[in-house]
Amino acid sequence: MAEQKESSVLFSLKELMSLEEDRIKQEDDDKKRKEAAELHARQEAERRAREAEEARMMGEQERRRQEEQRQREEQARVDAIRQGEVEKARHEAEQQARLRAMSQQQEHERQLAALSQDKKKKQLTYIALGIGALLILGGAGGGFAFYKSGQEQARITALKNAEIAEQKAQLDKLMADLKAQSDAIATAQAEAASAKSDADRLAAQQKLAAAQAEQKRTQANIAAVQSRPAGGGGGGGAGKGTPRPACTCQAGDPLCSCL
Repeated sequence: MAEQKESSVLFSLKELMSLEEDRIKQEDDDKKRKEAAELHARQEAERRAREAEEARMMGEQERRRQEEQRQREEQARVDAIRQGEVEKARHEAEQQARLRAMSQQQEHERQLAALSQDKKKKQLTYIALGIGALLILGGAGGGFAFYKSGQEQARITALKNAEIAEQKAQLDKLMADLKAQSDAIATAQAEAASAKSDADRLAAQQKLAAAQAEQKRTQANIAAVQSRPAGGGGGGGAGKGTPRPACTCQAGDPLCSCL
């Protein structure tokens, strides 16, 4: 009886120990599963955070790429507009320069034609006066007087012709200066239109102002020469000497005495 009781106690102890071992093993398994679940959850969270950061960086890179592309396209559009404006200004400046040159050439030709007609009219007048004097005077005495008068008239005519030639030479020189100044103005306008910096634009504008000032002085000198009667000093100055030499002053010289 005692042995059966002892065996029952031992069985119970073994059963309790087995149950305790099972409990401990179950707790250990639960702990491992919990740690594994926590590790998996942490790794999953880290993976999602990493993917989100990568997506954010890729989105930022794409946004910068699109912004840079937009800026390049905008700059290209602005450059194209600026280039078009420069070409338009250059074309307009060239066209204006050509029109001015044509106008000045036509005016020059008109002035030369007027001088030529004036010279022919004066020559016809002198011939008519000579013939009238010959018819009125007649005879030997009249012939001698006409001969002397003809010599004097020839000398006066030569003086007047020299003055006309001098005036024409002055006009030719001034017209050449005016054309060169018009070309300089057109060049300065083109440089101002195509200037890349404020300094270049200022330099071109200063060059333009100087060329325009020179052109105004030349135009004033042309007007002064044209307003002076061609050969007007020949009649009253028949005994005052030979014709003046051609003027060699620079256009716009304020100390020049022949312009």
